[in-house]
Amino acid sequence: MYAKPDSTTMKTRVARAGDAMDAALKSLSYRVDGQPLNGMRNENLPLRDGTAPVAEIAPEPASTTRVPEGIETGRPSREEAEAAVRTLLRWAGDDPTREGLLDTPARVAKAYEQIFSGYRVDADSLLERVFEEVEGYSDVVLVRDIPFHSHCEHHMVPFMGLAHIAYYPSKGVVGLSKLARVVDVFAKRLQTQETMTAQIADVIESILKPRGVAVMVEAEHLCMAMRGVQKAGVSTLTTQFRGVFKDSADEQVRFLTLVRGGAK
Repeated sequence: MYAKPDSTTMKTRVARAGDAMDAALKSLSYRVDGQPLNGMRNENLPLRDGTAPVAEIAPEPASTTRVPEGIETGRPSREEAEAAVRTLLRWAGDDPTREGLLDTPARVAKAYEQIFSGYRVDADSLLERVFEEVEGYSDVVLVRDIPFHSHCEHHMVPFMGLAHIAYYPSKGVVGLSKLARVVDVFAKRLQTQETMTAQIADVIESILKPRGVAVMVEAEHLCMAMRGVQKAGVSTLTTQFRGVFKDSADEQVRFLTLVRGGAK
């Protein structure tokens, strides 16, 4: 058996230990940028006399606040992008210095400029020119089977397919190629298929102000075919209906029939 230590004695020992630690820390000569490192203990605790101390905070090393110039301007430099590719190559288990991979970082950066060029294009501007001399045409305009490829924002893996767009003009029609360009603008960004479908409908409705808009997108996602459940050949279909297409089931049926190659 052993005797239970006296609580008063233990408090005295703890206090003395704390004083010894303070003395030891103050004797150290660690410095950052010429400044002593103070405030290493928890200076927020009250002193034994009940007063609150003024904390001395060690200055942050310059490396914690250094920001690359490219980040400050909102976009990394080309060199930083290529360095990131080399990091990913090493993480994947390969050697970015071997002959076959030496130019890969530059190629990837160049490819990304094209693959994600949609960030640098204003979709609204593509639809600003409207042709009003259409001899009073006011029936549906449909552009179907617009091919596209995009990248899933969750895994940065491609998905590709076809987009179909229909609208009822109110004051005129837009060049048919412009609808395909609108699809490209939104496809050439990191996307979800659902968001992309809504964005296409939004910009057409906002700029052209038609009586109705219908958009259908059907695509295969490689993030589902190459990873996860690994089911190839699965098609995902999304739609957006606005105006008369939203209000009328018959208009929706007509749109779907025209998309599938029939007439009504």
